[in-house]
Amino acid sequence: MKKFSRYLKQFVSIAALAPFTLSIAQNVPGHAQGLSEELISVDLSDNKKQVGVYSIKKGSSNPTKLAVLLPGSPSVVRPVVENGVMTGSKLTGNFLIRARRFLVDESVASLIVDCQSESGDYCTSYYQASKQRQEDVDKLIAEVKKRTPSITEVWLVGTSMGTISSSFMPLHNPAGYAGAVHTAAITDAYAKGSYRELGGFDYKRSSIPQFFVHHNSDPCPLTTYTSAKSIAEKYNLPLVTVSGGAGFQGPACEALTEHGFRGKEKEVMNALTAIIKTGKAAQMEIN
Repeated sequence: MKKFSRYLKQFVSIAALAPFTLSIAQNVPGHAQGLSEELISVDLSDNKKQVGVYSIKKGSSNPTKLAVLLPGSPSVVRPVVENGVMTGSKLTGNFLIRARRFLVDESVASLIVDCQSESGDYCTSYYQASKQRQEDVDKLIAEVKKRTPSITEVWLVGTSMGTISSSFMPLHNPAGYAGAVHTAAITDAYAKGSYRELGGFDYKRSSIPQFFVHHNSDPCPLTTYTSAKSIAEKYNLPLVTVSGGAGFQGPACEALTEHGFRGKEKEVMNALTAIIKTGKAAQMEIN
């Protein structure tokens, strides 16, 4: 009877813990499912910090490629990481952030890049195009590579306003990256409210492989498909064309329209993973 009583107490204790364990599992946001994540921070000058969220697939420990995610406007993330996953940020709805779980696998890790800590609520286009931006982000990348020595290649992946960074960083550090992917890129730099830094930008100044991924119905006047196609043809760069999707809502230049590949997140991210792994765009159309 004493033995039975002891077992009963153990069972009750385990049962009491079960709802707590289940609660933790249920609290993992959809965008972080299957990921093991860590907040990385490095010191910059003038007491500033550069922060990012490093993500690997659960159970993976030796990724060889790092996808550096440069999100769109306002490009200020301010992430919160709890219990090994990012639970919140100012830009959770951004395409690169909400869909990163489809990009990361056993060999590809990701690094969400915030703006430097004193930027306020807006990461200016001037800063994103600057050498200072490249140096700040590279310090963060160096810290990740120190923690994960298996990483041998770094790829830049920008979306919308973040393509200012993915375009300029290779100019400031030509040897630092294996390639760059510009998704929903800023193609109309002189449109109202756009970013003049990319006006007449010469993509051939960069020596690394570059790719464009664009929705053929992107409604944003700063990122028209017609201009993306024209730029890709002018500089002889691969253009992956996305069509379709579902659940579109909100302003034209925000993340839940075709501009943010709504309804096509998995397919687009799988194509990015393939580009990063092979250095080539085998799939030129995503329908």
